Amino acid sequence: MFRKSKTLAVMLTVAGLGLSTMATAQTQTLRVAHFMPTTAPLHSRFIQPWCDRIQEESQGRLQCEIYPAMQLGGTPPQLINQARDGVADIIFTLPGYTPGRFPLTEMFELPFFTAEQKNSSMALWDFIQENSLQEFRGVKPLITVVNGSNYLHFRNRQVQTLEDLRGVSIRGPSRLGNRLIEALGATPVGMPVTQMGESLSRGIIDGTVLPWEAVPAFRLHELTRYHALTEGDYTMLTSTMVFVMNERRYNNLPDDLKKVIDNNSGQQASGWGAEVLMSGHETGMRMARDAGNTIYAIEPAEMQRWRQAGQTVIDRWIQENTSNDVNARALYERGQELIRQHSDRL
Repeated sequence: MFRKSKTLAVMLTVAGLGLSTMATAQTQTLRVAHFMPTTAPLHSRFIQPWCDRIQEESQGRLQCEIYPAMQLGGTPPQLINQARDGVADIIFTLPGYTPGRFPLTEMFELPFFTAEQKNSSMALWDFIQENSLQEFRGVKPLITVVNGSNYLHFRNRQVQTLEDLRGVSIRGPSRLGNRLIEALGATPVGMPVTQMGESLSRGIIDGTVLPWEAVPAFRLHELTRYHALTEGDYTMLTSTMVFVMNERRYNNLPDDLKKVIDNNSGQQASGWGAEVLMSGHETGMRMARDAGNTIYAIEPAEMQRWRQAGQTVIDRWIQENTSNDVNARALYERGQELIRQHSDRL
């Protein structure tokens, strides 16, 4: 799908085939699990089309059984272990759901680090291949994505300044997201996105940070009234997301089916995944606008204050991840370089 390949279809009779050839011809059913509802773009525009594509390219020998909304049991933070342990063959999750497990990969969640979504997603793939594959023991990364800019959505208040954020409880998507919320003066509340809706409706939290693409799936346009845009060349906050496969399951596939998986994985596939999610941005914003909600931008001068506050999160990450074996500042600079290489904007 994402790279040039030549496919040779060979018709063989069953008679005279060895056991290994018979095994090669068998249909391989892959259990694909994720945490989003079927109404989310992640399911309908990303995972289902990806599965359709590998089925087509394998002539039906690769098929998916998709389990949305945690239908295999457990909670979103357990997805990565489900893939590693073989409960699922492929999963989609956020590394930020398991704090401390992906300390180098999560660098792309630092404030004001990423830029345009597609190019940053491709840069994330390159960075992981170069620097943090050891964090994915037991699983094989297929696609890596940073989601859209995580804007601020509030139930009943219009936040304009850092002073307005004092004492406001905001759901954060990850450890670094929570640190930024705290640096801005608000009170971070860590929880998976699947728990966010009830927390907003009950007033347990005052707001949340999410990209526009997530609005329809979680009815955010109904649960919040004010949407603050944090615009600029760099994204104030984002989340890293990964589509990974059980390593043993991949290794046990016949070589030609591995090639099908490989042709639908990697840097270009990551760019495709980002484009798919980006397609939901306008829909989410339109739904908020049609609901009569207030959409506004934080003033540029104020955003500079927010960026200065976010620097403390960056400095802390560099300090925590620097050791005899890791030059965290050099990794930070390498990540920025990769984003520049992939970006037409910078």
